[in-house]
Amino acid sequence: MINSVVNKRRVFVVMGVSGSGKSVIAAEVARRLGAAFLDGDYLHPRANIEKMSAGQSLNDDDRGPWLTALNDAIFAMQRTNESSFLVCSALKRRYRDRLREGNSDLYFIYLQGDFPLIEARMLARKGHFFKSEMLMTQFAALEEPLATESDVITISIDQTMEAVVEEVLAQIALLS
Repeated sequence: MINSVVNKRRVFVVMGVSGSGKSVIAAEVARRLGAAFLDGDYLHPRANIEKMSAGQSLNDDDRGPWLTALNDAIFAMQRTNESSFLVCSALKRRYRDRLREGNSDLYFIYLQGDFPLIEARMLARKGHFFKSEMLMTQFAALEEPLATESDVITISIDQTMEAVVEEVLAQIALLS
């Protein structure tokens, strides 16, 4: 366990487009660090879930209550856990800024990959429903973090899952 990182009560938001491996990577890193883990999709209000289930995309108005719930979850996680990982696409800068509001010691881990790589991985999944239009929508909405967002750690996913996990762990260790 990386005690110097854990003792600072940091929350790490693992972000990126659908299919970038957010949930798998965050769960494994959290497991190795003995940290808390939450998939932000569980915090969507009923109306959002029903809209997405009907095949409709969410708009910024739909995401407002969800971002508020995520912001509150970050606050609670930081108060009750030594180290926490939250999975959330956080595709736009204003979404990341909303998550930052009132939350210190918050970091984003951006799992970066290009469309062909992620599309190929999604197509290779067994028994998984996938529409490339959904991925195109994700990339269209993506505002990649800029250098001015000093709390973002960018990790290339163009490597094995184990290598991504090791790189995330190494980058977190540098924060201590």
